[in-house]
Amino acid sequence: MSQHYYSKNPQTKSNPREWTDILLGEKFRFQTDTGVFSKSEVDFGSRLLIETFKEADLDGPILDVGCGYGPIGMAIAKKNPQIRVHMIDVNTRAIELAKKNVEKNDVSNVEIYESDGLSAVELNDFSAILTNPPIRAGKETIFRFYEEATLKLADGGSLWVVIQKKQGAPSTQMKLEELFGDVRVVDKKKGYFIFEARKI
Repeated sequence: MSQHYYSKNPQTKSNPREWTDILLGEKFRFQTDTGVFSKSEVDFGSRLLIETFKEADLDGPILDVGCGYGPIGMAIAKKNPQIRVHMIDVNTRAIELAKKNVEKNDVSNVEIYESDGLSAVELNDFSAILTNPPIRAGKETIFRFYEEATLKLADGGSLWVVIQKKQGAPSTQMKLEELFGDVRVVDKKKGYFIFEARKI
């Protein structure tokens, strides 16, 4: 596999940087680096997913798949201190950054660990799973995320996906309908779609 943010151990030379952003009304200080997704800012898709998901009803743990340096999982955890948020990524550099960032921002209700897809996730009762899937990893990898999510959600739990139309939103919708049946478009802006697939 070519070297990019889905690689387990990015070989690009480290060049850390730090910046701040506001998510769900909270100020966050992020440390990022080369070899991780959207290292200079919280990308539009992740921001849209965070803003859309804030209205979700939560009654159990949450899983952030492909957490990167942590913006999605951290924003949700900060907003919902009563909920445990699991954050996973295959990229070891991203995992280390996410751990540093939760410390910097005093986010304590999280668990961060390395996982290729959902293979290292032991819980199977998540109330919600969120992902801004790694498009460069290819459709086969992304669809595996969706398939594994069906096994890790509690009954009534939902998989939330943000994806651009030009990067596979139609095929993602078809796959989610095949797996879940109950799929809705929660929001769409600037070519990005937010899907919610509920486990019945």
